[in-house]
Amino acid sequence: MRILYLITRAEPGGAQVHVLELLKGFRGRAELHLAVGEDKDAFLVEAARGLGIEVHRIRHLVHPLDPRRDSLAFWEILVLLRRLRPTLLHAHSSKAGFLGRVAARALGIRSLFTAHGWAFTEGVSVGRKALAVTLEALAGRLGDGIIAVSEWDRNLALRYRVAAPNRIFTVWNGVPDTSHRADPAREPPRIAMVARFAPPKDHALLLTALASLRELPWTLDLVGDGPLLPEVRALAGRLGLAERVRFWGRRLDVDRLLAEVQVFVLTSNWEGLPLVVLEAMRAGLPVVASDVGGLREAVRDGETGFLVARGNALQLQERLRELLVHPSLRVQMGLKGRLRYEEHFRLERMLERTWAVYGYLWGWNSSP
Repeated sequence: MRILYLITRAEPGGAQVHVLELLKGFRGRAELHLAVGEDKDAFLVEAARGLGIEVHRIRHLVHPLDPRRDSLAFWEILVLLRRLRPTLLHAHSSKAGFLGRVAARALGIRSLFTAHGWAFTEGVSVGRKALAVTLEALAGRLGDGIIAVSEWDRNLALRYRVAAPNRIFTVWNGVPDTSHRADPAREPPRIAMVARFAPPKDHALLLTALASLRELPWTLDLVGDGPLLPEVRALAGRLGLAERVRFWGRRLDVDRLLAEVQVFVLTSNWEGLPLVVLEAMRAGLPVVASDVGGLREAVRDGETGFLVARGNALQLQERLRELLVHPSLRVQMGLKGRLRYEEHFRLERMLERTWAVYGYLWGWNSSP
């Protein structure tokens, strides 16, 4: 068996970490290859090579829409597929997913696409949504299967008819366990948000909510980088929060950092099923998150944390206040979040379900 994983960027994002876990989990079961486009940050490239996996560069595969470069990237993928003749192409990210499935169909190679959140999800612009639905519907008919990382995303795909129901499989994300645990009761409480400073995240909403809670003794750790970082840093200054907000930049030791805080927050305009929320639950933290995408499948509102309406600063403020003034509530929700992680979001469970989908596409299993 030979599996080729294809992804647009090599940066340390959720999709890239997901692919890396697949490479680690399946390298003893099949011959694995990785193909990437943009690799200005070689996180995934270096990690794959460290596992002994051959990495192929698709030079013209870039994130922005570019008809000339997209055409060249298609031919690069076609040439690579013709040379490797993989048993399965498993694509990740929208651009790689579209070009990869078209190229695989042209050569009679089975293909699978994991949607880490759809480009036509709620919260995106009408124009972007229309284009995304058109492209995904075409690619969905050419590919052999789609993995949705949440039931919400699967239902969204069915609503827009991007593929037949028997070709869309839900496999919840999973993260490996660690020994790092948080102490939610510790005072004064530290809040953390780990997210790229770019759409779909909404750091401004969190800062706005916290500005109304300045009488409480909290600090905020913001982890990540991205094009909107200067804008968010400036907003913290304008709100008078500069001394209470720490910008950590990109961190590869998120498990250690989460073990040092008491509340985790993720404010977003749209999502799939973000790994960082599962990492926070793994650490035993209460989670406050925007009620978008598949987050409701991870966070149980009022039980393992709180869900707040997208863009609702007042509701976010109220939920944060509850957690900041009640250490026992933080502990209770953190414990329940940890149990939910253990039951549903361990890495082993995700790998088992993904391999079952592979077996179904290859004809080994009657159902995934």
